[in-house]
Amino acid sequence: MRLPSDIELGKALCLHCEKLHPVTRHTCTRCGAPVHQRIPDSIPKTWSFAIASMLFLIPANLLPMMIVNSIAGKDAGTIMEGVLYFFHHGSYGIAFVIFTASVFVPFFKVTVLIYLLLIVHFGWASRAMQGLKLFRIIHFVGKWSMLDIFVVALMVGLVQFGGLATIVTGPAALTFAFAVVMTMLATESFDSRLLFDIGRKREAAAMNKTIHEGKRDGK
Repeated sequence: MRLPSDIELGKALCLHCEKLHPVTRHTCTRCGAPVHQRIPDSIPKTWSFAIASMLFLIPANLLPMMIVNSIAGKDAGTIMEGVLYFFHHGSYGIAFVIFTASVFVPFFKVTVLIYLLLIVHFGWASRAMQGLKLFRIIHFVGKWSMLDIFVVALMVGLVQFGGLATIVTGPAALTFAFAVVMTMLATESFDSRLLFDIGRKREAAAMNKTIHEGKRDGK
């Protein structure tokens, strides 16, 4: 049996405490948070933050992330060069963590967000459930978003503690921090309920088609 949506019921859900309110209510009676059927301007906000994140990620991966001062001299390296640095010194675990947290995860989150925006924009109902699963993944990963920054700090601390060299953060650290913040804002701005709306429209279209065919056959 098809259950009615919140829009069809004239209700609005508080995303903080999950209490259901009449659509005329704009403030949650339980926690005081703003209540909307759908996050206002969700799509343009998410596009803006996602694009900004991608733009920050480019210099974050091209500019020096760390500057190494050692006996051999001064050397500046990007994130990937830092990964290779630890890999060549036998610190495979650290190299893997840095690559995952600082390269793979940020690009994965931005790519998924853009994919979700395209699903909503083009109304790809067949991909809506897949998109919802991906959103849950990046939303869970979002709880660990600042791990990217901590990894950079850990990388600096480990090398200095090990007496290998003296490391200071490079200009990429700032752009990388901005990229992480933009990605977090993009994830929070995206309203996953829009994916359900696409599925609802598909169900309604299929139901109308069935009714129309039934009437035509009845004639």
